[in-house]
Amino acid sequence: PATPYWYLASDQWRYEGAHADYLSSPLGEGRFAGRSVADLNAYAARLGWLGSHPTFDANPLDLADEADAAGKDVGDYVVDELKAGRLRFAATDPDNPANFPRVLTVWRSNLLGSSGKGHEYFLRHLLGADNAVAAEECPPDARPAEVVWRDPAPQGKLDLLVNVDFRMTSTGIYADVVLPAATWYE
Repeated sequence: PATPYWYLASDQWRYEGAHADYLSSPLGEGRFAGRSVADLNAYAARLGWLGSHPTFDANPLDLADEADAAGKDVGDYVVDELKAGRLRFAATDPDNPANFPRVLTVWRSNLLGSSGKGHEYFLRHLLGADNAVAAEECPPDARPAEVVWRDPAPQGKLDLLVNVDFRMTSTGIYADVVLPAATWYE
């Protein structure tokens, strides 16, 4: 997954008080005004510009079964459900337990020690581990306009962390399961 995925999943967006309009060109049309970076990530996911997984707040296998039961093509069914408001994009509500990442497999990467930016947020919100997050959450007037804010912020979204590596990295230290990886050294 790309950076925006981790930004939402690790709840870093809850601590960013700046609005996204500072990112826009002075020649722009004001489309970013009053929106947060999390709002823009959710917007990009809705428009298909940014991959977002899970995509929806419903299991895709269930959506296929429901479409079949309704006698509709899956694509048409999903569009109808989105228009009716019964189906939502997961990026608009990253703290909904239905949208949590539950199992994470890390293969030959030190996600929690170096490659994942925002280490302490990963520890707090994904693992529910001891952490040193020093930032305060955004005040109400700086919170996202389109992304759902849930109180309290979830801690420990992951149920299982599997690390596959040939070194003991900090990701391995926090992992529930550590498996050996074959490397070019062998």
